[in-house]
Amino acid sequence: MNISNNKKRKSSVEKIEKTFLQLIQKKNIEEISVSTICKIAGLNRSTFYSNYIDIYDLAEKVKQQMEIEFARFQLSNNSKQNPDGYLNMFKYIKDNQIFFKTYFKLESISLNIPAQYRIELAEKYYDNKYIDYHIEFFRSGLNAVIKKWLNNGCKETPEEINEIIISEYKNKN
Repeated sequence: MNISNNKKRKSSVEKIEKTFLQLIQKKNIEEISVSTICKIAGLNRSTFYSNYIDIYDLAEKVKQQMEIEFARFQLSNNSKQNPDGYLNMFKYIKDNQIFFKTYFKLESISLNIPAQYRIELAEKYYDNKYIDYHIEFFRSGLNAVIKKWLNNGCKETPEEINEIIISEYKNKN
């Protein structure tokens, strides 16, 4: 494929994904059609199908890109080097609310919280015998707190959310 076609394909993919992200803010995935995306993006359905199998394939690819973007943030915010890792994560989430609301809408399970964050806090407060259970409990709880915070418009400050999480571990006994 020549450079001109590569640029054209990339531009088409960007239009499709941008349109999808706009629509997913207002509708559930089941309510979004290929026809609607193509009409808004000004593209033919054949262009969509040359890049994606269906809406769910598009959603999966968008979700994967979002995970890569969040992973980049996590790498730049390693908690061993940065004791304010959670606080910085909450600041990042607040600054990127649309991104994370979209991610949670596409990913019904959870945000992939860095393993290092989970292990360090769990090891600090729990017996190693059951640490895997505590880590899973923490991950699920943290995701629930983040979702609730986002759904409420991030009214609390990142510092307040950080304190809520830390206090849950401090008050475990």
